[in-house]
Amino acid sequence: MAGTAERELARLLGPGNVLPGTTREYLSDATETRNLSGRADAVALPGDGAEVAAVVRWCYEHDVPITPRGGGTGFTAGAVPLDGGVVVSLDRLRAFRCFEPELWRAHVEAGVTTADLARRARETGLLYPPDPGAAEQSQLGGNIATNAGGPHTFKYGVTGAWVTGLELVLAPGELISVGGPVRKDVAGYDIKSLMIGSEGTLGIITAAWVKLLPAPEAQLPVVAFYPDAATGCAALAAVLANGLLPAALEFLDEGAVQAAIGTFPGDPPGRPAFMLIAEADGSPEEARRLRSELIEVLGAGGLGTHAPEDLKATRDLWRWRAGASHAVTAQRGGKVSEDIVVPVERLAEAIAATREIGARHALPACSWGHAGDGNLHSTLMIDREDPAELERAELAAADLFALACELGGSVSGEHGIGLVKRGALARKWSPAAVARHESIKRLFDPKNLLNPGKKLAR
Repeated sequence: MAGTAERELARLLGPGNVLPGTTREYLSDATETRNLSGRADAVALPGDGAEVAAVVRWCYEHDVPITPRGGGTGFTAGAVPLDGGVVVSLDRLRAFRCFEPELWRAHVEAGVTTADLARRARETGLLYPPDPGAAEQSQLGGNIATNAGGPHTFKYGVTGAWVTGLELVLAPGELISVGGPVRKDVAGYDIKSLMIGSEGTLGIITAAWVKLLPAPEAQLPVVAFYPDAATGCAALAAVLANGLLPAALEFLDEGAVQAAIGTFPGDPPGRPAFMLIAEADGSPEEARRLRSELIEVLGAGGLGTHAPEDLKATRDLWRWRAGASHAVTAQRGGKVSEDIVVPVERLAEAIAATREIGARHALPACSWGHAGDGNLHSTLMIDREDPAELERAELAAADLFALACELGGSVSGEHGIGLVKRGALARKWSPAAVARHESIKRLFDPKNLLNPGKKLAR
């Protein structure tokens, strides 16, 4: 099949736009630590939506599995081909079809990176708020397919909140558009929202209309340090109770603090075991007022606060926060990290339970993430050369999924289900809800060729 797929697809796309299925960089994603690498018969690099449709049409005619792929930065093996078939990479779909800063909107192809879209907006005084990690590699199509989040979702929402229209390819190879540049549209069933977060299992997103906003004039962060998670989570609750709305509200627990504090761009007081990071934005006056309120509320009961004012210091802080994951990985050379989400009032329980689950499986554990959303990146630190540790970490991950459900939360806040969490949805949903989930898949993909084996409910 490999040779046939390469030859036939080369006729559709041109010989330079089809790679051998053994091309390594298209066979794994950010779950590589967990030895999750797949196998493909060919890698197709279509240049526009019509060519994506042609590839899907060929695959559907020949019963060949299809694995859509964005930037390969996912944490659930959602872009890993399981057992042959064609990887459909969106790398070449990089056009800004329309950029209208005076109307606060853009029409962007799926392969445009998060960073390029954010830069284009910023250059015209606008803001594209979603800020998931690996912005220089992650692509808009993948962000939409997983409904990716990031630190500033507390105020601004996840990726889907900024999408007003989609161009996508459905089985058996039809290019359609739903929504568009309009901000309101209730004329039919909301297919656009169904596709957001569907992880390539219902169709392949090729372009999107996105909303933009005037960029805030000022962004002023506040970091607060605490002796323990309970005190820090009490401060988080106080922020909400006082009606304060920072743009971001992040946390690091004791293990994450210990891993990352050595490079913190400031002078942390004492020996903190928990940190909160908030950001006030808006006009200079609004941001200063909110920052003062945050310093007062977050500082109560804490060890101290750090509130940089200049742009460089602010960027250094957020660069440090983005590096927390790498700092944790460096502790033992590898990690298994799951993004669970719980009601915000149960965050402290989830933080403590993450460490307990790690101890139960003889692995050090920690968490960090989006405190205001109750979204934890619960992490088991492993020696990636030790198969027994990886096996124990996978068992611990199952316990984390059970924990999220026990606390009234969900097995995924922003990373999706992919391969890693398949079957976990049945822990949370009723049998009737799971059955509807499966019937939607059958309706859109009757041959089960679109990213098969991913986002399965059971």
